[in-house]
Amino acid sequence: MAGYVAPNNPGSWAVAVSGGGDSLALMHLLGSFARREGLSPPVVLTLDHGLRKSSAMDAKKVAAWAKRLGLAATVLTWRGKKPKTGIEAAAREARYRLMGNFLTKNKIGTLFVGHNQDDQAETFLLRLARGSGLDGLAGMQPRAPWPVEGFAALVLARPLLGLSRDQLRAYLKARGQAWLDDPMNEDTAFDRVKIRKTLDALTGSGLTVARIAAAAAHLARARESLDVMTAAVVQRAVRQRDGSGILLDAAALTAAPREVGLRALASVLMAVGEQAYRPRFESLERLFDKIAGAQLRGVATLHGCQIRPLGNKEKEFAPFSLAVTRENPRKTVGSVNP
Repeated sequence: MAGYVAPNNPGSWAVAVSGGGDSLALMHLLGSFARREGLSPPVVLTLDHGLRKSSAMDAKKVAAWAKRLGLAATVLTWRGKKPKTGIEAAAREARYRLMGNFLTKNKIGTLFVGHNQDDQAETFLLRLARGSGLDGLAGMQPRAPWPVEGFAALVLARPLLGLSRDQLRAYLKARGQAWLDDPMNEDTAFDRVKIRKTLDALTGSGLTVARIAAAAAHLARARESLDVMTAAVVQRAVRQRDGSGILLDAAALTAAPREVGLRALASVLMAVGEQAYRPRFESLERLFDKIAGAQLRGVATLHGCQIRPLGNKEKEFAPFSLAVTRENPRKTVGSVNP
């Protein structure tokens, strides 16, 4: 746990607890760690999502279990009408937005979540089914930016990625701690449940959770290597512009291997547009191809940025310079989306 706690503010942490075995195990582990290290205990956040009749009662149970460990718990409530379709995505968005607002208000920087080795394997297969590239297949990171926009200062911590679901439940049994079983985890209307059941079948063929998670870890190391190469390209191709975005050397960008060039362009757009996540890959590729083919004539917009070629008198790089500035939402009429 020590590597996930902010060294300059060790009390700035919270843990998300749904009442399931994974997050409850994390709550116990964090409580024990805080006592051993003499740290302020983490704040427990749980959600009454209103998607089941029992959700309010479940949230109260989590709060009672936290209190028994000497931890303060806050129940956050997802109010308002719930969507009839896309429940998974909507519930995730609501959960992280509610928790993000709480953390921001209380000046807490890190939220610990109970994602484990089984979750990592399921995520790998989900993203494989959706056609994800290297970044997606590298799986969840131990430390990651906040998953919804508007909370750039917050961080997710996942210290349990190396432990299996069975190990975590065995730990809870040894402590005499019950947990809640969410019936939605058996509903095959949800993609993750379908993948979970597929995993059970794959295990018999030797494609175990541990091996899939190990493959994700190998890809994560490959991603780290690409990140080093990308940083070198950005250093060559980017120049800060006087308080108004950056200048980009299109030749240096497109001379790099395609994957590295795409990553460099994405990192520039994320920095200028102040976004925590990369732009959609298809849009990024279209913009990159226009830049590579010197076909970007007007202003393109992507990821909160405006990208435009510079005229001969403005050029900083030869033969092809670009200006990347933050987009003004009120002045985008006539811009060309890549």
